[in-house]
Formats: sequence, C-alpha cells, structure tokens
Amino acid sequence: MSRLLYRLGRSAAARPWRMIVLWVLVVAALGGAAAVGGGALHDSYELKGTGSQQATDLLRERFPALSGADARIVVHARSGKVDQAKVAAAGERVRRLPHVAVVDPAVPSPDGATALITVRYDRPVTGLTPKATLDALRGATGELKAAGHQVEFGGQVPENVSAPGGVAEGVGIVAALVILFLAFGSVVAAGLPLAVALAGLGAGMSGITLLAAVTDVATTGPTLAVMTGLGVGIDYALFILTRHREGLAEGLDVPEAAGRATATAGLSVLFAGSTVLLALCGLVLSGMPVYMTMGFATGLVVAATVASAVTLLPAVLGLAGRRVLRRRDRAAGAVIETGSPRVRRWADRIARRPWVWLTAALVLMLTLAAPMLGMRTWPSDASSEPASSTVRKAYDLVAEAYGPGANGPLLVAVDLRKVDKGTLPELHRRLAAADGIAAAAQPQASPDQSAAVIVLTPKYGPQDEHVTGMVNRIRAQILPKGAEITGLTAAYVDLTQRLSDRLWPVIGVVVATSFLMLMVVFRSLLAPLKAAAMNLLSIGAAYGVLTAVFQWGWGAQLLGLPHSVPVSSFILLVMFAVLFGVSMDYEVFLLSRVREEWLRTGDARGAVSAGLGATGRVISSAALIMVAVFLGFALDPGVVIKQMGLGLAVAVALDATVVRLVLVPAAMALLGKANWWLPGPLERILPKIDLHGGGAEQDRPREVAHV
Repeated sequence: MSRLLYRLGRSAAARPWRMIVLWVLVVAALGGAAAVGGGALHDSYELKGTGSQQATDLLRERFPALSGADARIVVHARSGKVDQAKVAAAGERVRRLPHVAVVDPAVPSPDGATALITVRYDRPVTGLTPKATLDALRGATGELKAAGHQVEFGGQVPENVSAPGGVAEGVGIVAALVILFLAFGSVVAAGLPLAVALAGLGAGMSGITLLAAVTDVATTGPTLAVMTGLGVGIDYALFILTRHREGLAEGLDVPEAAGRATATAGLSVLFAGSTVLLALCGLVLSGMPVYMTMGFATGLVVAATVASAVTLLPAVLGLAGRRVLRRRDRAAGAVIETGSPRVRRWADRIARRPWVWLTAALVLMLTLAAPMLGMRTWPSDASSEPASSTVRKAYDLVAEAYGPGANGPLLVAVDLRKVDKGTLPELHRRLAAADGIAAAAQPQASPDQSAAVIVLTPKYGPQDEHVTGMVNRIRAQILPKGAEITGLTAAYVDLTQRLSDRLWPVIGVVVATSFLMLMVVFRSLLAPLKAAAMNLLSIGAAYGVLTAVFQWGWGAQLLGLPHSVPVSSFILLVMFAVLFGVSMDYEVFLLSRVREEWLRTGDARGAVSAGLGATGRVISSAALIMVAVFLGFALDPGVVIKQMGLGLAVAVALDATVVRLVLVPAAMALLGKANWWLPGPLERILPKIDLHGGGAEQDRPREVAHV
C-alpha cells in the first residue's frame, strides 16, 4: 500500500494540474447531480418492536387522519381575548392547504386569551417538505398576525425545519486558518489543508444530498457530517503537510517529499480514516434509521476528506513548491525545525516518574467523568430551543394556557378486534384516574368501528422526569392486550430505552474492531488495548462534563439555553462513534512515529520521547483546530448540535493534552518493550503492514534514495 501511495503522491506532485482538474470535475459533477436529483432531509424515528410504534402502525391502518404529521397553530391576544371569528376563518384557510387531512376546531384557553388549532396531515413528516409546509401555514394565518395577534407554530412539522447554518462553520474555518498560520508561518501552508478539506467536504455533502434521494437522512446529519468532516479533513491534510515539510527540510525535491509524505503520513491517514468509518458503522447496530443515516452521511464526508488528503493534497503541494515553508527557510541549506524539543523533554520528565504522572492524570480524568454516573438522557424538545424560535414560543404559550402536558398529549390506540368494545368506558375511567394524567378525552371510534383512540393530557411536560414512570405504569397496570400508547412522550420513553439497550453493544463492537485493526497495524497486543482504554477514558470525561454543564446547569445559560436540560439521547451513540474514531486518529499518528523509532533504535523508552517530540506540535495544532471547529458548533441554536459540539471539543482537548501528553507516555514508559509484545502464533498469522513507507523505498529514484 505504501508503494502505491508513494507513486500516487509523487505523480500528483510532479503533474499537479491533472489531479486538480480531476477533482474540480468530480466535485462539479457531484454538485450538479445533487442539485438535479438530490433529496430533502427528513427525520425518521421508527422504533420497530416498541409499544409506541405498534400503536402508531394501528393508527396508520385504522385512523389515517391521526397517523400523519401534525402542526399546532397557537394564537395569542397580547391584551384581551382572541377574535374567535378570525381564528375560525384561519382554520378554514388551513384546511384547504395541500396534504391537510383534518383541522381540529380551535380550543380556547380558560381565559380566552389563547386559541390552539391542531392541524393533521395525511402523510408523515418524512413525506412533507417541512419548510414549505410551515411557510404555507404562515401564509394562511397572516390575517391573524395583521390583526395584532401573536401567532406561533409548534408540532412535528415546525420542529423539523432546519435552522440556517453557516455561522458555526465560519467560526471554525477562521479559527483553523489562524492556528495553521501560527503553526507554519506561511499563508500558503495555512491555506492548503483548509482548501483540501473543503474540497473533500464539498464532494461528501453532495453525496449526502444524493443519499437523501433514496432514503431518509436526519436533519442533523449534514451538520454532524460537516462538523466531523471539517475537523478530520484539516487534520489529515495537516499531518501529510507536516511530513512533506520534513522531507523538504532533509533536502528532498518537491515531488519526492510529497511522495514520501503520502507513503508514510498518507498511509496513517488511511488507517485513521478507517477507524473513524469503523466507529460510524457501529451505528448500524442501533437498529434505528435516524442513526444509521447519521453514520452513513458522516462516513461519506470522512471518506471524501481521506481521498482528498491522499490525492488532491500532493497535487497542490507540487503546485505550491517550497512556498509551504517560511520565507526565511526557503534558502538552500536553511535549518528547519520540524520536531518539538520541548515536548521531547516533557516526555523524558514523564518517563522518569511515570507512576506519579499516571496516577494524577487518572484522578483528573475520573473526576471529570464522575458526573456521568448521574446522567439523565432524554430527547430534546421544543422547551430546549432558543427563546426566540417560534416552536419555543408556541411551547411556552401552550404550557401557560393549557398546562405543560398539553405539549405532549398521549394517544391510546385500542384494537377493537382484540378488545371488547364494551370495556371502553371502564378503560376510559381508569385512564382518566391514572397517576399523572390531567384529562382523558372520550374514546373515538375509527370509520370502520374496528379501533378506538383515547387522547390523554398528562400533568407533565414531555421532558419531565416523571413521564417515564407514568407511561410504564399505564402500560403495565391499565392497558389490556390489544391496546398500546403512543404520542411524543411515549415515543421518547421507548426511544430512550432502546438507546440504553443498544449503547453497550455498539461500544463493544466499535472497541473490538478498532482494537483488532490497531493490533494488525502495530503488531502489538498492549498498545491497542491501552489506546482503547485511553479513548474510553476521554469519552467518559466528555460525558461527565456534558452532564455538569447541561443537566446540572453549570454553563447552560452561557451557551444560550434558558435552563438546565437533560443530555440529549440522540447524541450518546453518535458522539461515542465520532469521538472514538477521532481519538484513534491521534493514537495512530503518535504510535506510528513511536513504532518507527522503536524499529530504528530498539530503545522502547527513547522511542516514546522521540515519537512524542516529532508529533507533539502537529497533534497539538490539529487538536486546537478540531476544538475550534467543534466549539464553533457549540454556538449553534439547536440544543443537540450545541451539546455535540461542546462534548466533542472537551473530549478532543483532553485527548490531546492529558491523554497524549501524560497518560500515553507514562503508560508506555511503564510497559517498556512490552508495548510491542505479540504472541508467536499471532506474529505468524497476522499480515504485515508497512505503516512507515519502507515498501516504497525501491520505487524511489536512485539519485535521491540515499538522501
């Protein structure tokens, strides 16, 4: 593989315009195809085998009008009472909109200051275009707003409208450019990793749009993909660029330096990208379409950035020539500093007292992880959105006028082919008297009289910690066989339980596959085992910080949230997959240099110091870039992306400092030669992978092979 990458990198650098034109054509073709045949984003939270899904399926079959997407129009008079005639007229206009199946009569609040119109569509939200549908609702209710009423929108359709992006990405890109310039002292060197990452990002995002044409892609999928792809794409290009600069410092010409960098750092990029893809593939085990498509979408972008790093980057390096160096370093014979003596001295200090440093770092990481033991996960809802958003305003108005439970009504679907119709009055009485239920509407029969539905209004909002017990008690103590409960709150209960059940299998598979890959690459048992343990430690610390900031409220308001919120159930699996893959990136780059020194010198402790010294600066720069990118997304108005951005930033920061600069050198110093121990049977059967580019040696021109 290194031989192939060497030839690819050298050829691209020697004839750069061929590869550059090819990439321009590929990105343009994918962009054109996405514009013509791309699909729209939709969230699909089907939970096969759960009670809420069974009830939803029954409603789709017997109550089509109750099984589609819904929207809520909340009309509020800032003084006095709402004009019921105008509200009714608006309801008639809404009824004539496309795909509207039923418009419930407006429900006035007890004081008459608020009216609630529930709109039900004839298809699920995945079959609608949420933004266009919301715009149609705004148009139909425009006269109410013109008359001085406050009109806000809630429900599935408005909550699936994606907020405009660009701010978070812009913050990350500017921060990355500044960090790269400070690290390299060259505008060209600073701009190249960013340009290459953006090319891969453009190709990957077009791929996501095309993917959305054939399957449901979650609305947060592209944001997660951009977040991850931008971070790893810049990092991958940065690692190859750094190795290329080292080659120039050794006196190599530009094509040869690019070829060697691609054969060494480029091979590490391939394996690092593969670990990220393996981790994302673990999301398939969630069994939930929304997570699968998040993994596929992010994987497309990561794969595209890996491809751009090992193909496009050598070409632009060939075009840039020696301008990737500082101006003062371009003169022949100039001494160019490529490593970090300070980091090497730090590693030597750690190695002298490894137990002390190891213990101190472990105490710090475990302290940060401790809040995770009390973490409560729950899907975010409209109450967690920014106060300026219409869905949050609608939520607050409904909670104030009708009670918090009105924001999450429950639907009990009864199959009258399995349940005696004569038992419905008693079932209704028991449901109305159930603990946590504020009101129960009279049963409604389906058109063919084969099913019935009872709408319940809980006393608690959808995010209240009491709702799980309430739903579970209704299922266990009240509902007969043939009846099930659904609705937003019940679906949240099932979703949280499903994610809790699937989290550990996903963790197990991702850790095991990554361990096997590293064992093959580094031909060691203990080094991959240590890497997995360190990565889990940094992820645990990130979970702990998220719990303290969002659930305990230690920093929620600083991040633009009005109050403390649970950690979103949606991010646990995704965050684990992304973090484990990204952490393995740094581990691959560090261990590859350490093993290279170990094979060259046979000095286990010295190899750690040399490897850390050689990679410390570039890993720190890469981590700073990734932290900046992720913190930019922590400014996103959506609470899910906000939590994801902060969690990823914290984990990467800890991984690049406490883990890479303390835990790894301390642990490897204690293990010594055992770091590279591999049992004889495994030694014989495992394939040998040349991660250091030696396989390309015979392909190098004779006149430079001795340099």
